[in-house]
Amino acid sequence: MPVRIRLMRMGSKRKPFYRFVVADSRNKRDGAFLDQVGYYNPIVKPFEIKVDEEKVFAWLSKGAQISEGAHSLLKKAGVLARWEARRSQKAETHAKQEEVETTKEESQDQ
Repeated sequence: MPVRIRLMRMGSKRKPFYRFVVADSRNKRDGAFLDQVGYYNPIVKPFEIKVDEEKVFAWLSKGAQISEGAHSLLKKAGVLARWEARRSQKAETHAKQEEVETTKEESQDQ
């Protein structure tokens, strides 16, 4: 099931309000969704973006894709920068663990 993090339009005419939702990409824009991870209010100045980063990170780690609009707003909120930092930190930690394990194996062989 292809899952996307995207915007769901709420509010009334000329007063939009958006929710960041995780939904099957085959569903309609305002159709069924799996999880709500935040919201975006463009009416107030400055605009308001609230995101539950842990939920976003959990869905991204499970393979969820991000729509163009949601990507732009998550980038402005700084969520994507923190996600990239977290991924690179995990990759470095994993590489160090492998290096330590190979060093232990080499010392055991001697």
